[in-house]
Amino acid sequence: MKRLFVVFVCLQVASWGFCVGRQDAAPRTPDQAARTVTDMAGRTVTIPAHIKKIGTLGSVGVLNAFVELMGSGAELCNEMPSNFTRNDNWKMQYEFAPQIKGAPLFEVNREVQIETILQTAPDICFTMTKETAELLDRNGIAAVYLAWADVDDVKTAVNLMGEILNKQETAAAYISYFDEKIALARQLAGSITNRKTVIYGSVPTLTQPHRIAEWWITQAGGTSVTNNGRKEETFTYTIEDVLKWNPDAMILTAADQIAEIEKDTRFAGIAAVKNKAYAIIPTVAHVWGNRTVEQPLTIFWTMYKLYPQVMSRDRLSDEIRSFYRRFFLYELSDRQIDEIIDWH
Repeated sequence: MKRLFVVFVCLQVASWGFCVGRQDAAPRTPDQAARTVTDMAGRTVTIPAHIKKIGTLGSVGVLNAFVELMGSGAELCNEMPSNFTRNDNWKMQYEFAPQIKGAPLFEVNREVQIETILQTAPDICFTMTKETAELLDRNGIAAVYLAWADVDDVKTAVNLMGEILNKQETAAAYISYFDEKIALARQLAGSITNRKTVIYGSVPTLTQPHRIAEWWITQAGGTSVTNNGRKEETFTYTIEDVLKWNPDAMILTAADQIAEIEKDTRFAGIAAVKNKAYAIIPTVAHVWGNRTVEQPLTIFWTMYKLYPQVMSRDRLSDEIRSFYRRFFLYELSDRQIDEIIDWH
């Protein structure tokens, strides 16, 4: 009778969704079962000693990239929301973490699917939205908030990821890599005497979407025409501004923008348009023009597009191959590297 009662209780608990997906080989003692970390909102979060399943919500591209950087892409357990899957720009996510294809959706139309998350039972979820972190917390789901406002925030976030995933050595290696590559970029850019002016973003809609682009364009030896010291994330301008700036090069967020620009006669006299000096920002783990752990590669890619005599294609290819091999544990083919460099 006691055995039947125990079986009934276990089945009932499983039906409530509290233990789905957990397959611990043996009961954990209290000191093994949990630990605490402090996230980037100052919240104390209790997490398991060992993370086996990871969920990401909101800025899924950048969050997945953080996890994959740690060599933990195999622990991701949810599909990317529909705004990431409406085209094939994010196809490399399914190379780095193939198990997420067809996995449970944690968000539908930007609505968090609590029941699905409970049934999937991730050990931890990452988000860049405090409201989402608090919602998950209220439902008993360990949620860590990450923030990225300034360039150096990437180091804080990577260190936190290293602590959570028990990958402290990987985190330290990435931070050393980041500093080393930024120093190299500065050294290479120091040899550039005639710096090109650059406009980044969606030129047809006259918007620059991410303030961090002002930084990586500068690091690559360019001069961003929208770099006015602003604090706001998104910047809008006018056609008169573009004519006044007369940028030497355009780095665009989508390939179809080229046809729109060339159809608009108002842009015809701009140096970048006359010389067809266009480049489309790649998306690999994340969009390289956004805040991403791939930012050093963004700099080298931009430098190659602007100054191929300073950053050769072969050197850029080597940098790309080495980065994903070392941190993402993924070996890119020559074809994949060419596709990244010549993104369209």
